[in-house]
Order: sequence, then structure tokens, then C-alpha cells
Amino acid sequence: MTDNYARIVRDNLEQLDWNAPDRLAARLPARLTAGGLAFRAFGHDCLLSEKRILLDGQPETGPMGILISLYALHCSPEKAATAPFKAFKELPGSQPYVGAFANRTETALTAHVDALIENLDAARRALDGADPPPDMPGDAAVVLRPLPKIALCYLLYRSDEDFPAAATCLFGANAERSLPTDALADVGEYTSRRLVALISS
Repeated sequence: MTDNYARIVRDNLEQLDWNAPDRLAARLPARLTAGGLAFRAFGHDCLLSEKRILLDGQPETGPMGILISLYALHCSPEKAATAPFKAFKELPGSQPYVGAFANRTETALTAHVDALIENLDAARRALDGADPPPDMPGDAAVVLRPLPKIALCYLLYRSDEDFPAAATCLFGANAERSLPTDALADVGEYTSRRLVALISS
């Protein structure tokens, strides 16, 4: 499976227009360096080149490598828009993935809601975050950017005498312009995994 992932990453990278790296850098957006295109991805320093993806200096040939390479392929040149945020089920073609998204991105965080709320500043710093719009519901909320043009708004609800803890993940207004819907579901999953790893370390 690892070899298959690595092949997909390599094939995606080869499809990029490396004859015009400045245009590619502007679209992602990324900083053009001697080693490739530098930007932040899933809270890591990412370096994208024609042959490989490095995260914090280490080759990434797994699922996150696939997502980053797909982002580079599909990313729209238009500016990223955040509000109005929307639920995953509102994205085009999302129906086959709604259940998996809810389980792997949202339900996966319910046992960690209190710890996440207590560590929101760390999450913001690690995942290029920002404060949410003032009208967002929940006991706490945060906007994270796992990829430069993909904004996720996490709404966190503490448990009380009537309801269990809950987490909701919303997508920026034009997120589907930068990744296919099934890949956006995976971005949510891997961002939630990163959040759990942050509070567990």
C-alpha cells in the first residue's frame, strides 16, 4: 500500500506545470525557493518539488502526501473565502462520504473536546489558525488552515446534563474549488488527527 501511495504522489507531482513554477507558487500560494515550493500543510513546513514532498524535512509518501499533491493539482487561482462556512453535507457530491466524515472528523474529537478547548491557542499556532466569526455557535470555536486555501471551522460543545460533548467541522465558502469533495473529507480527518496528536503530546 505504501508503494501505491508513493506512486500516486509521484504521478500527481509530474502532472504539475513545472515550466511555470512562479504561476504555481502564486496559485497555491507558496514561496518559490531553490528546493521547490514552500508553504504550510497540516501544521508542518512543506516543500513541494517535481519529484517529492517533504514535511518538516522528511519525505511524505502517505495519505497526506496524496492530499497535498491533489491540492497542488486542483487548487483554484481565486482567493480563498471563509464565510459563510458550510457543512460537509452541503458540498457537491458529498452524500457517499457524509457518514465517514462525521465519524472520522467530528465524532473522533468528542472525547477530547475539553482538552481542545483548553488548548485552542496551541491549535491556532500549529495549524495556522484564526478566531472564528463572532456569530459562530458552540462553547468554543476556531478556524484552522490545514492547507493554504482550505479553511476549517471547528465548533466545540462541552457535555452538559442534557447533551454529550460534540464537535462540528465546517468548510470555508469555496473550499471545493481547491480539492475534490472526497479529498476534502480526508482533509477533515487528518486535521482532526493532528489536533488529537497535539493535545496528546
